Amino acid sequence: MNAQPARRRSQTRSFSTIFLIELWERFGYYGMAALLVLFMVQKIGFGDAQANLVWGAFTALVYAAPAIGGWIGDKVLGTRRTMPIGAAILAIGYLMLAIPSDGLYLLYCSMGVIVVGNGLFKANAANMVRRIYEGDDAKIDSAFTLYYMAVNVGSTVSMLLTPWIKDRWGWHAAFAVCCVGLILGLVNYLLMMRTLNGVGSPPDEKPVRWDLLAMVLVAGFIALFAVAFVIQHREIAVACVYFAGAAILGIFGYMIAKGAKSERSGLVAALILVAETLLFFIFYQQMSTSLTLFALRNVDWHQNLFGTTLFSWSPAQYQALNPIWIMLLSPILAWAYTHFGKSGRDLPIAGKFALGFVVVAIGFFIFGFSGGSAVDGKISSWYMIWGYGFYSLGELLVSGLGLAMIARYVPARMGGFMMGAYFVATGISQYLGSVVANYASIPDNIANPLESLTIYTSLFHKLGFLAVGGAVLAIILLPLMKRLSAMHSAHEAIADSAGGLPTVIAEE
Repeated sequence: MNAQPARRRSQTRSFSTIFLIELWERFGYYGMAALLVLFMVQKIGFGDAQANLVWGAFTALVYAAPAIGGWIGDKVLGTRRTMPIGAAILAIGYLMLAIPSDGLYLLYCSMGVIVVGNGLFKANAANMVRRIYEGDDAKIDSAFTLYYMAVNVGSTVSMLLTPWIKDRWGWHAAFAVCCVGLILGLVNYLLMMRTLNGVGSPPDEKPVRWDLLAMVLVAGFIALFAVAFVIQHREIAVACVYFAGAAILGIFGYMIAKGAKSERSGLVAALILVAETLLFFIFYQQMSTSLTLFALRNVDWHQNLFGTTLFSWSPAQYQALNPIWIMLLSPILAWAYTHFGKSGRDLPIAGKFALGFVVVAIGFFIFGFSGGSAVDGKISSWYMIWGYGFYSLGELLVSGLGLAMIARYVPARMGGFMMGAYFVATGISQYLGSVVANYASIPDNIANPLESLTIYTSLFHKLGFLAVGGAVLAIILLPLMKRLSAMHSAHEAIADSAGGLPTVIAEE
């Protein structure tokens, strides 16, 4: 009993440390993401289709890489150590984009460095949150919703700032800001790192293995050139997507077959929710592709109210509507999850997914119907504001809880790796989303906004109906998910009663 106080820690302080480095990391990533498709189209001269597919291959690899990074954090370097290494590599990637050169190979190598850095950072940051709140389902949902808000605080500022800087000082100055933000996040993390003592994976509690660290860095150096090669070759990128999809199914199948009987219901539930998340990210990918190009060609950039212009945005800045809405909605949802969880009336996570698809459908129908009131092929930006509002609420209900779903249903010993597997699934759908966006790629011979408006709104209507289909499927699966969740909870209760009292964790 005397040793117990030494093991006490503050959930709030631990969470704040992860929250802040995630905020700055996302500042860098989304500042870059707001510009890169437009950079390829407007600066380098790519057509819509090529820019969409390069972006899709890049983001697929960005999201797939954490599967390996999560394993490195779990088994090799330690979760707590791997995360800042990834952040430092990301800063190098953004610095490379800031070099005043428009050479394609430099662009592709920069993307490769970003993929490697994100792989080491992303799964481990999420896994740290999971370890802080492990065993408390209601608080895990709330914590991951607030964690998701950190993503959107950083991305809001950068999505508004980097296009503004680009308009005044050029593309490369804007990319440099992404690098500076990440360096600030790293400094802050190092100052607050003591709050994470006792949080992490087993290698974190052992001395650093410098030989293993060197091997990881060398492997990352090789991987960046492999990524640069894949991004340039569509056929290879498609093959990688198919391979990754098969790998995800194989991983889940192996875990379900070889895991303890008590773990299988949770793993099956996680597999179903991962599949639903994969569908959602097809919609998410439209933000950087079809919706941004729609804003470039068919949106009135002046925000008017009763005939008065309040402000004007550039096309890239419309992406900031997504994180702005998420920041407004996240605290409300986090409060609702905790409040209804305490009274036993919380909507099951599968129900939240179903509701998420419904509101995503509403958002895309708003984008689709906007063409009916267009003037000379330009729609009011109010359609973008409200369309993004519903789209963002759906994102919170599906993607915002995707990480919480892994934390809830997957055993702790598989945590980092399965977080990575979740990101691989989202990477697959990111590439599929870019393929879908190409149904609205505008041919070079079309310059009339009325023609491009018809092409974009047709795609948005189809995406609205696809989201309705996702909602129907999620509702049909609700009874099965309820049974699987009940079985998982029963096994967890038995395991807790057999394992004795858990470590005491203090809260602030």
